[in-house]
Amino acid sequence: MTIRITKCTPEDLLTLQEISCVTFDETFKQQNSPENMKAYLDKAFNLNQLEKELRNSSSEFFFVYFNNKLAGYLKVNINDAQSEDMGREALEVERIYIKSDFQKHGLGKYLFNKAVDLAQENNKSKIWLGVWEKNENAIAFYKRMGFVECGSHSFYMGDEEQIDIIMALEIQ
Repeated sequence: MTIRITKCTPEDLLTLQEISCVTFDETFKQQNSPENMKAYLDKAFNLNQLEKELRNSSSEFFFVYFNNKLAGYLKVNINDAQSEDMGREALEVERIYIKSDFQKHGLGKYLFNKAVDLAQENNKSKIWLGVWEKNENAIAFYKRMGFVECGSHSFYMGDEEQIDIIMALEIQ
């Protein structure tokens, strides 16, 4: 079993779009209408939006490979790229997604550890994220990683308002 993490570059744009759409769809299609899923995917993962995010110096994307097959990705934000103002000492984990075929191999933990390394490299003392209140597997994973609930915010899936739980972790 080999696991490898690589930083995404603008040349990875089409691959990033594909893995973003596939993993988001696999994760949420059962709980959301096709119309709301399409609206969200079209907005969040269109090429212009992803290119803008890739070129933002305060955001970074990383691919994770399992036995040389692309299995998932991580997106982190610092400073003004954070989706909520959580302060200059915070790093946001905006996305950790693993394709369904590659789940249960510890890849999420590898990406989480990468986020911790990035936070430390950037002299951040806190990692935070928003997770849909109905995504029980993800909530359980983040609790195992030491995150605690500290608030909530609205997240829009198409025209439907959903609630994300904000979770945070203090790091050394």
